[in-house]
Amino acid sequence: MNPLAYFDPDDPYPESDGQPMAENTEQFDWIVKIKENLEILFADRPDVFVAGDLLWYPVADRRVSGPVAPDVMVVFGRPKGRRGCYKQWEEGGVAPQVAFEILSPANSLKEMADKLAYYELYGVEEYYLYDPGTNRLELWIRQGERLRPISHINGWVSPRLGIRFALTPETLEIFGPNGRSFLTSIELARRADHATARAQEQATLAQQEHERAERLAARLRALGIDPDADT
Repeated sequence: MNPLAYFDPDDPYPESDGQPMAENTEQFDWIVKIKENLEILFADRPDVFVAGDLLWYPVADRRVSGPVAPDVMVVFGRPKGRRGCYKQWEEGGVAPQVAFEILSPANSLKEMADKLAYYELYGVEEYYLYDPGTNRLELWIRQGERLRPISHINGWVSPRLGIRFALTPETLEIFGPNGRSFLTSIELARRADHATARAQEQATLAQQEHERAERLAARLRALGIDPDADT
């Protein structure tokens, strides 16, 4: 990859590489699904930063390395918050530990080989590559200075994220540490609506029970019986 691609001396660290986030709806849906569920998973961790399609500059010198924008990246040890890009030298030198890429038909073998080499060089610990078109998952784990491929994928649990991967004949399923499946935005909204409706139903039943008890107490008082008296 050319470290001086898109180089502009007046804007040496642009926040966009001019490329779309996704090539098709399926790729986009997977990026959003993984990114949003990881955001939810680490919502209570102020020291975990999750981003989608954010340019990562590992070194300040563009003559050495240009940026790459992982489809999803997770950085432990850095605060949440807005970033136009991820400048590693301004982030305590902390590299993203986990990177996800979702393949589209436009991705070439060379492009993906370059990304693997980039992630290996600049410190990624776990790299996940999923092709929704063929339902193929590949993953690499850092061993020393190298990212090594893992062959036993089905049922794999991420050392960093604690999430589990399961390949069915139709698709990839991802489960959080609590066993709950990663859901789409629509599924998450429906689950939230169901929980709200259930809470409202329980509140209504509780109110009805309270009103029934009040009516019974009123009848007892009308008969000269104190419902609050000890028996």
